[in-house]
Amino acid sequence: MSRRGLTRPLIRAALTTTLGLLVLSGCGSDEPGSELALTAALPDAPAEGTVLRVGDPATQVALETSGLIDELGVEVEWANITGGPKTLEAFRADAIDIGSVADIPPLFAHWTGTDVRIVAARESADPANHPVYELGVAPGAKVETIQDLKGKKIAYSPGQAQGALVLNVLREAGLTQDDVEFVEMQSVDDAFSVALASKQVDVAPLGQTLAKTYLAKYERDGASTIDPGVRDDAWTLYTPTTVLADADKAAAIKEYVVAWTKAQQWISDHPDEFAKAYYVEHEGLSPEDAAHVVEAIGTHQVLTDWDAFIARHQETVDTLVEAQDQEPLEVETLYDRRYETVIADAVGGS
Repeated sequence: MSRRGLTRPLIRAALTTTLGLLVLSGCGSDEPGSELALTAALPDAPAEGTVLRVGDPATQVALETSGLIDELGVEVEWANITGGPKTLEAFRADAIDIGSVADIPPLFAHWTGTDVRIVAARESADPANHPVYELGVAPGAKVETIQDLKGKKIAYSPGQAQGALVLNVLREAGLTQDDVEFVEMQSVDDAFSVALASKQVDVAPLGQTLAKTYLAKYERDGASTIDPGVRDDAWTLYTPTTVLADADKAAAIKEYVVAWTKAQQWISDHPDEFAKAYYVEHEGLSPEDAAHVVEAIGTHQVLTDWDAFIARHQETVDTLVEAQDQEPLEVETLYDRRYETVIADAVGGS
């Protein structure tokens, strides 16, 4: 059987309940490998039959569309799971081994008792001109600049990247939490869009895909979006330390981060193909909206040197510690830099 056959997705539907995730965790699981210290050298390859359970649908689509999935040297079970809350729920249900999220979910996993490590990092090649998020504005809410946020109700998700974005936007606008009203909710599916449309909130951060669909539905009613004006492009792969303690799983992740690196480059080099395969066929956008999203997001670069990324991540941590009274954290302790070397070697040898 070809690698393509081995790695065909076994799960297509989004999993939103713990029961569903527990069912998933029983599919294709393999026997645990030998125990591996978190400081030990990574094994060369996983044992035959090792299965890696991955929540990273965008990379799955990129690998399948490009044909790079044939080079993936490990058997994968794909789960259509995205976003910090669902990924963390899946980790806690032992339903997936690795997930793809922004830089905030690993922090809240740590702060809420799930020990995790970041194994890959990516950022925008041009963050100033390609923000990941826009601020959605409810119909009738008069918000044209971030200074207009004063006195407004803002959707706030403390455990997600959107929450940190809101805090950074307020700082950039010269405002504090006392100047606005936070409405705490999780940004799952289209929850923020619905809250905006129903005027439960005046403003909510929306990813480019949601921003486009939100405007398509509600712009005629007076909805709008504005540029948040702050950097928001950090992206990571992360995994529970219990997974890394399994020698075969740790080796499988080594294979996966190499494939992930190649997939991100393919996405940057083939934006039109990716737009059609992921945003149109997988996410259900129109071709016009998909093209807009890809253009708005721009290209990404996988990092082979994590120092500057970690330093910016520490600034985010310090903001959350101050604003949310979180426990101080040296964020570098959440990075497994063994994989930094793996990615650097992969890029250097490509």
